[in-house]
Amino acid sequence: MILEPVLQLRGDGGQHDLRSNRSPEARLEEAIGLSAAINLNIVHSGIVRISNPKPATLFGEGKVAEFAGIVASEDLDLVVIDHPLSPVQQRNLERRLKTKVIDRTGLILEIFGDRARTKEGRLQVDLAHLSWQKSRLVRSWTHLERQRGGAGFMGGPGETQIEADRRQIQDRIIALQKQLQGVRRTRDLHRKKRKKIPQPVVALVGYTNAGKSTLFNRLTEADVFAKDLLFATLDPTLRKVSLPHGREVIVSDTVGFISDLPTHLVAAFRATLEEVLEADLILHVRDISHADTDAQAEDVRKTLSDLGVDAISGAPVVEVWNKIDCLDPAYRQKLLEDAGEEGPIALSALTGEGVGGLLARMDAFMAQHDDILALKIPVAEGALLAKLYQLAEVLERTDAEDFVTAEVRVSDKQRGPFRDTFGAHIVD
Repeated sequence: MILEPVLQLRGDGGQHDLRSNRSPEARLEEAIGLSAAINLNIVHSGIVRISNPKPATLFGEGKVAEFAGIVASEDLDLVVIDHPLSPVQQRNLERRLKTKVIDRTGLILEIFGDRARTKEGRLQVDLAHLSWQKSRLVRSWTHLERQRGGAGFMGGPGETQIEADRRQIQDRIIALQKQLQGVRRTRDLHRKKRKKIPQPVVALVGYTNAGKSTLFNRLTEADVFAKDLLFATLDPTLRKVSLPHGREVIVSDTVGFISDLPTHLVAAFRATLEEVLEADLILHVRDISHADTDAQAEDVRKTLSDLGVDAISGAPVVEVWNKIDCLDPAYRQKLLEDAGEEGPIALSALTGEGVGGLLARMDAFMAQHDDILALKIPVAEGALLAKLYQLAEVLERTDAEDFVTAEVRVSDKQRGPFRDTFGAHIVD
């Protein structure tokens, strides 16, 4: 059973939904999609409006009794509450409903655990799960309390079982954090190696199921798992892409974002999302056919801001409006006309429509800080001429009897190595 609580605030204009950035129906549909992502069989779902949230159970007594009846009659194994639950609320609901209860964070963690494939992904999932579980140790273990220490009433109680569990979890968290620090060091080494052979990095970000992995496969001709499924991709993937003028860039596919993503989840996946922080260009992929595309875009911007990426200090962000093949033809045409040369890029990663425009925009962005230089190199310098094609894009070349003259484009990242090698041959 999936329940979508709608907490309502009484005001002058009546009652207002506290999470009004999107409709309750859309939020319920997303929760159903999240549950379907781990193959849960959904028997019952519904929206529950709450005007007076109860600290003990969130819902009122009547609603709790109603849900207990549904759980018993349908013999349900799991109830998903698409809303944060306090540890006490989760415990009380499990007692009253006589079945397992998880909140939105618990559901997302279950999906992450199911999707993680690499060692790094599993470490991040374990860390996020333990951080969440640590606050859930609310059961009474007093019957397992250890023997009092000291003499008479002067001695305090020994360590209870719940304290022992919490300590063991904390020890495990520390161990996982150390392992993830090793992952971060490895990633830093890889980045340093990439910077020695400078290639710009383009990061794909977006709401989950916006089509990032499909676009990644289209750009790179890779075979990354892509499916119409929330959180289909968890582990980061990097591939080289050749742009129209021959320049190579590295494209990074990242985990999808989602609304109400808990802070400790973002922290656990920071090693993965650091690829975004190091990017030269960020492509914000949006499912433009989704009814809540604007609200989804705002959630992505908020998560990017939490990571330290903003419009002033971070890499430039270009919006990519994906899934235009799902739009009404007239509306699609209007989007394409409104986008213009400098606005969002409208495309379909599935059909390939508009992908050429994206590659051209990426190429133009990477070229805006390039140097256009004229060179004059002796014909006998064959090795130097070969090196020219490695460090620059040759726009024009003329071979004479004694010298080769060329006009080349040099990227800003290659500017230093190029001038070190060809400084004596640059024509003013």
